[in-house]
Amino acid sequence: MTTESNPTPEPGETTGVAFDPVVAPSPTVRAAADARQAQLTKPAGSLGRLESLGGWVAACQGECPPRAFARPRVVVFAGDHGIARHGVSAYPAEVTAQMVANFLAGGAAVNALATTTGAGVRVVDMAVDADTDPIVSRFKVRRSSGAIDREDALTQDETVRAIEAGKAIADEEVDAGADLLIAGEMGIGNTTPATVLIAALTDTEPVAAVGRGTGVDDAGWIRKTAAIRDAMRRVRGDVADPVALLRIGGGADLAAMAGFLAQAAVRRTPVIVDGVVVTAAAMVAEELAPGARDWWVAGHRSTEPAHALALRHLRLDPILDLGMRLGEGSGAVVALPVLQGAIAALANMATFADAGVSTGTVADADATAD
Repeated sequence: MTTESNPTPEPGETTGVAFDPVVAPSPTVRAAADARQAQLTKPAGSLGRLESLGGWVAACQGECPPRAFARPRVVVFAGDHGIARHGVSAYPAEVTAQMVANFLAGGAAVNALATTTGAGVRVVDMAVDADTDPIVSRFKVRRSSGAIDREDALTQDETVRAIEAGKAIADEEVDAGADLLIAGEMGIGNTTPATVLIAALTDTEPVAAVGRGTGVDDAGWIRKTAAIRDAMRRVRGDVADPVALLRIGGGADLAAMAGFLAQAAVRRTPVIVDGVVVTAAAMVAEELAPGARDWWVAGHRSTEPAHALALRHLRLDPILDLGMRLGEGSGAVVALPVLQGAIAALANMATFADAGVSTGTVADADATAD
């Protein structure tokens, strides 16, 4: 039996969430980067998308040539979801707490991948349905978000607290010197609320958005689709209110990621966005802090159908498409060396003038004749 959601705030009533305006990456520096690309010892456009990625980093940093990222940081947001108890995942909910311990021990995929890129990994317990190490539970909002097909994920106060936690975590990382951020996630069943958010914001039918998540069978896919359909009915009247959308159909981890991604943009810090769950949070973050998406690049395209919908909505073109669907921030971390390569090419290649290499232009031929 479906219950009604908590009442949304009255018109004009504050939700308790506010972000400073987002300042766009520098168009002047972007133009300087494009001009420098034209002077490097290569045919114009021959490095393909590496050229635009290098220009994006330069614009974010406000200087050309750009600097290599010195302190990239991955923050993994962990949280359980009540919907996981209703057969939408191939794994039991207990895995979330077990994986948090694995992250702390350095044994997860994102730990291994981050080691190869020089990125640090931090895990934050937002709503794990178990007691976790105090080092990760400082911002914990509750034990497990609600089963969103029949109840709200969070209360209004919990939603605001989770968003504010994400803001605070972004501030902590930037204040500690992070010059690139990656949001990762861990939570059994979390692709269900993520798909609800994406389908609701893109007005997509559940059957066109639902994927296999951790690898559910046909019966699990049917249960998952039904749960998403029911949750979408519950959020239908609140799609225009990002805080209400997180409260009814999201979860503490998704709300914290939305706050984290929005605040990273406010703090003028570039972000590599990961898979379907993080990108769902990014869609809400763009609603909370318009213009935030200009500070993000998509690391990869996952196999989840909803991820393609979300990337299209945000107008983000993924760097990689490797068939990944793990989460944790793993796809974004794999894309990081590509971004570093784009920086290196723009910053370290010689120009035609520096190297004494002919450009093949008429002006160059005239200069040689002189």
